[in-house]
Amino acid sequence: MASLSHRIPVRYQGIVMPMLLSLLMTFVVSLIATVRAVGFTRAAVTTWPGSWALSWAIAFPTLLVVLPVVRRMVAWLIVRPEVR
Repeated sequence: MASLSHRIPVRYQGIVMPMLLSLLMTFVVSLIATVRAVGFTRAAVTTWPGSWALSWAIAFPTLLVVLPVVRRMVAWLIVRPEVR
């Protein structure tokens, strides 16, 4: 069985989740935007990593700030079942 020593403690969940979410979302969105702007060319391949880095640098701190607000909005929108 593999060692679990490489895993991150649960107390970092509030940072790791938005970090991974922002990495994956900016990966997809920046790739689509770059290819749409310049076509699927060598320029897109060379331009895209910089676009991804910039978009992630903005998205990650933004997620850290807005995630608590979004959680409150979702809690307000969702109907909780009655406990009997």
